[in-house]
Amino acid sequence: MDYDIAHYGERWASIYDEEVGPQPEVVEFLAARAGRGPALEFAVGTGRFAVPLIERGVRVDGIDASPAMVERLLARRPEARVEIGDMAAVEMGRRYRLVYLVATSLFLVLDQDDQVRCFENAARHLTARGRFVVNTFVPDMTRFTDGQALRTADVAHGGVSIEAARHDIGAQRIDVQYVSISAEGDIALHPIHLRYAWPSELDLMAKLAGLELVERYGGWNGEPFTGTTPEHVSVYRRA
Repeated sequence: MDYDIAHYGERWASIYDEEVGPQPEVVEFLAARAGRGPALEFAVGTGRFAVPLIERGVRVDGIDASPAMVERLLARRPEARVEIGDMAAVEMGRRYRLVYLVATSLFLVLDQDDQVRCFENAARHLTARGRFVVNTFVPDMTRFTDGQALRTADVAHGGVSIEAARHDIGAQRIDVQYVSISAEGDIALHPIHLRYAWPSELDLMAKLAGLELVERYGGWNGEPFTGTTPEHVSVYRRA
């Protein structure tokens, strides 16, 4: 099977919520900008952020490529409107006060042109005063030696998890395989393939889509963005 975002969802859906856990600071940040909504989440997945926002009274719609991920969301909020498809292309037929693409999900799109199309589709869905929130990690080249990295992700009585990564700096591509080995010797593989970009490149993508940067933070609690910040939260509006 060729790898794509839907393939990622199929492999991760059963363990995703357990692995990542809740992030209330993300929900607080998004809620402050969504008001009563409506809001649209690109790569809505299992609803890790959409469901808490809905529970606060925000109308949240979603787009995701993975039926397996969305099935888990709809089990919790069957009334939610979620379209299965390409977040760079799906048209929801309405405009939103907030569109957001967080948890580095933009980097799951492996082609630069398609990443630009995500920005363009977000711009098409914004109201005149709407905001597009993007959150990704900031690339860290020091993680890799000779284009590779190997680290122990978890060691427990019941098993061990190892992260093996390969880096192609020219393609801005990271291929990761998470390997989990249980005490009984069972092995589970969970791949992730990413095409990363620096914040300055994302700003150019936004410009191509008719957007401009209005806020950037080094975290969800409003931390300053600096040269050593491991992630960024960027807020765009129509230019």
